[in-house]
Amino acid sequence: MDGQLLDQLGTFLQDRWFVIVGAVIVLLIIINVVKTVLKWVLVLALVAGVYFYGADYIGNIKDIGALKNLGAEVASTLKTEALKAMAGEAADATYQSGGDGTFTITTKNLELKGQAGSDEVNVSFRGQSLGKVKIDDTVRVFIETSKKNIS
Repeated sequence: MDGQLLDQLGTFLQDRWFVIVGAVIVLLIIINVVKTVLKWVLVLALVAGVYFYGADYIGNIKDIGALKNLGAEVASTLKTEALKAMAGEAADATYQSGGDGTFTITTKNLELKGQAGSDEVNVSFRGQSLGKVKIDDTVRVFIETSKKNIS
């Protein structure tokens, strides 16, 4: 067996141990009740079924990986939408300067928090934090335009 198959079976055993316990109980019943060659056919069929179910178990894990990629795509789309909103909401932005060089810019959909001289700002879009965003030309123009609206 290769390493990947062993990893798959190990994960299967950790997540679906109750399937193995059920299969062992069924095996004990078959071995004690059935007294013919049919007994061994049933035993082999049950063992093969559990083996193939466990070997294919990685498919379920791959689906989880796809969900993680979907989350990254959603975050990327939100950042793009936030940058587009900056262009449309710059005139309505409120700039608040802190005494220590920090600033906060708010609009109806956006909130930017940053430090003067930094190359990144923290962005929240519609109440959801998008994390730090590099200050590029779009963000720089948004900051400069909003400075005209100091409160």
